[in-house]
Amino acid sequence: MANSGSISQSIAGRYAQAVFDLAREQGGVDTIANQVADLDAALKNSSDLREMIASPRISRAEQGRAIGALADKMDLGPILGNTLRLMAQNRRLFVLPQLVARLQDLIANERGEMTADVTSAVALDDAQQKRLADTLSEKSGKKIKLNTRVDEGLIGGMIVKLGSQMIDSSVRSKLASLQNTMKEVG
Repeated sequence: MANSGSISQSIAGRYAQAVFDLAREQGGVDTIANQVADLDAALKNSSDLREMIASPRISRAEQGRAIGALADKMDLGPILGNTLRLMAQNRRLFVLPQLVARLQDLIANERGEMTADVTSAVALDDAQQKRLADTLSEKSGKKIKLNTRVDEGLIGGMIVKLGSQMIDSSVRSKLASLQNTMKEVG
């Protein structure tokens, strides 16, 4: 029996692929990309929205009205707006975060882009971010977008995750490695 995470990914993947295919056929990949970014921001910034899509206590009709009003207010196009309404009708709004993530992946792949998650001990300035993005772009052959965050616990250096690769040049990991080496010796 499949776990609920993989079921959610499967449901979201089918909706995302349908939305993406329709947008691509109609030449609206850039338009759908902007709408998906707006929807992602709404999900991240609104606890009410997250609660509404996840709550089994909210009826199908109420979810449909709420998501329809949101789609209209956000000026989401017919492809994405109607998909959200259909998801509400089918009680599938709980997979909306996975749908957004999958659509972002499909759009990035279409554009030849890749996202790198960068965790650094201190905030990177614009020049450092550009140099890092350029270096990663040369390595991967794709345009790189950086998601950066600061973790002062790293002491120094950074951790870069690009696809399935991870590069850990943090002082914390080097100290941990040194500590393990010293344990082995003594």
